Amino acid sequence: MAPRDLGLLMAMCLVWAVNNIISKYVVSILDVPPLFYAAARFAILAALLIPFLRPAPRPLWRLMLAAFLMGGGNFGLMFVGLKYSTPSAAAVVFQLGMPITLLLSVAFLGERIGWRRGVGIALTFAGVLTVMWSPEGVALSTGLLLVAGATLMSSVGVILTKQIEGMRPLTFQAWVGITSVFPMAALSLALEPGQVDAALGAGWTFWAALVFSALVVSLGAHTAYVMLLQRYEANLISALILVTPLATIGLGVALLGDPFGPRMAIGGLLALAGVLIIVLRGNRMMALLLAMRNRDS
Repeated sequence: MAPRDLGLLMAMCLVWAVNNIISKYVVSILDVPPLFYAAARFAILAALLIPFLRPAPRPLWRLMLAAFLMGGGNFGLMFVGLKYSTPSAAAVVFQLGMPITLLLSVAFLGERIGWRRGVGIALTFAGVLTVMWSPEGVALSTGLLLVAGATLMSSVGVILTKQIEGMRPLTFQAWVGITSVFPMAALSLALEPGQVDAALGAGWTFWAALVFSALVVSLGAHTAYVMLLQRYEANLISALILVTPLATIGLGVALLGDPFGPRMAIGGLLALAGVLIIVLRGNRMMALLLAMRNRDS
């Protein structure tokens, strides 16, 4: 990989990691309702990308379902989960998306699992369980369970997206915004009273975070990601993207005081090692699935 492109990829990973920290800051410290935050983000995305809604690949129902699952379904659960968990632990749990995507591809796309990728799946689940483990047993953290649910939503969306032909990245992003903003706004209205006042009370910091999330992350980082995927093998990009959870853990510990001990270190290493095995041992179809799974909407 050219040094310039490697630098771009590292910057992209850092942007995603910073966004994880910012999202935690918005929903926990600024106390902005997470569903409202998701709705506002997708409103900006939808408004900017309306011209790219057409031509839309068929069937439209599959496109809309995939877009919602990878947009509102994924980020709605993730933002709520971040409110009740640390970004460091969430970054490890989010690695479940790799083996979940692989298992779903076996069921729906005819993918086959060799023994090496089987080991990778086992290591990833072992790492996540280690992070969720306590001396009394598995700590069923509501926040981390919601993050796990977000990975499932996104993984199902990836499988559906793989079955859609002729998909342009900006068209998909446009449908992510338009299919997500209204359900997220309706859920926020029903479940988060006083959400507008809370957002206004958060001041300019919230609006800066919102613009960063919608423009720098969704449009800027994603555009760079697609460009790099067109230049290099998906296996290579998927492996290097593991910098994102590492950076999230480091920033979470340094900036937010996330606890980091032997359990987090061992769990994180196991999960990331498992994901790396899955990526490196996958065929081209699986590499593309994992690459799509890794990208931020």
